[in-house]
Amino acid sequence: MQLTAVGLNHQTAPLSIREKLAFAAAGLPEAVRNLARSNAATEAVILSTCNRTELYCVGNSEEIIRWLADYHSLPIEEISPYLYTLGMRETVRHAFRVACGLDSMVLGEPQILGQIKDAVRVAQEQKSMGKKLNALFQKTFSVAKEVRTDTAVGENSVSMAAASVKLAEQIFPDIGDLNVLFIGAGEMIELVATYFAAKNPRLMTVANRTPARAQELCDKLGVNAEPCLLSDLPAILHDYDVVVSSTASQLPIVGKGMVERALKQRQSMPLFMLDLAVPRDIEAEVGDLNDAYLYTVDDMVNIVQSGKEARQKAAAAAEELVSEKVAEFVRQQQGRQSVPLIRALRDEGEKARKQVLENAMKQLARGATAEEVLERLSIQLTNKLLHSPTQTLNKAGEEDKDLVHAVAQIYHLDK
Repeated sequence: MQLTAVGLNHQTAPLSIREKLAFAAAGLPEAVRNLARSNAATEAVILSTCNRTELYCVGNSEEIIRWLADYHSLPIEEISPYLYTLGMRETVRHAFRVACGLDSMVLGEPQILGQIKDAVRVAQEQKSMGKKLNALFQKTFSVAKEVRTDTAVGENSVSMAAASVKLAEQIFPDIGDLNVLFIGAGEMIELVATYFAAKNPRLMTVANRTPARAQELCDKLGVNAEPCLLSDLPAILHDYDVVVSSTASQLPIVGKGMVERALKQRQSMPLFMLDLAVPRDIEAEVGDLNDAYLYTVDDMVNIVQSGKEARQKAAAAAEELVSEKVAEFVRQQQGRQSVPLIRALRDEGEKARKQVLENAMKQLARGATAEEVLERLSIQLTNKLLHSPTQTLNKAGEEDKDLVHAVAQIYHLDK
């Protein structure tokens, strides 16, 4: 089994496919433990965000795809057109690029590095990581830090959170006159809410399954923020001009009927809705309603591209650095893989040395001259050391050209 990665992202698959293959945060520990104990892999890390689902493994890529399809109860033929499968070197390069923000919708965005660290932490807790993945991700974090320190790839980056406010301002000229509802209280909502709070909206409400977490986020946002429960949504939705949702729910929280009722009560006042969850929190049919402006993560592309040209120039330097680090990591790993072979080779040499030395001592004890003993010792040692490669070469056929070339290189016989 070798280091490999199987996944899909915003470049290879639409949101409708990505949400089917997403892993809920609550179920991720069990999933990664299951994968690492399956026939598909011996080591595993699962990265699942709104823009990508990737399985970094030491395993068999075909079996990993089968495991992924079975886990989500989907036919392989339905998901395989959207998946990429990477070999050892490509996996290393991809992990480095993702961590540096070079493969993100927002070029250079820093949030992905934290998400990778969270995925690795979960895998470590579930004991699904071994030497190979530990080495990969330790190097990944080191490379990401170096790229962000030595290049400008992350500068002028427009985050998804900042883009959310910009998108709302295209519909409402003054955020300060609005009531804003946040559904969920996780990391993404906290980031978005912080940007909205800076615009001083009239009211902010955090709806969450657990009141304590909602209250905690409200305390961070300021005096014009209040908590509520998700079960309160049908009764209060009409009071809000902006709704931003990002939860870990596997089913929609806000349905078309709920929004229809809210719009009637709003009497044609527009309702801006931003669904940053994967799978989606807001039913897609809501976008068909008059006065409801529904956007998803895939709709954010044009907004987050601002400043991209400047970052792309810096990205060239970052890509070059990544290539150097990939080559360095591969050399290190290949060197480590050779260590057991080198030890075994030296052990065989030492065994041969001791045998011929023992024979030589016996010959000296029988009265043989030193010259005779040394002659025999040198012949015996040469024969023992060259027996295996000579025997292998004698058996080599036309199809073994690589083997013949390797032996020539080892003994410097190329000429």
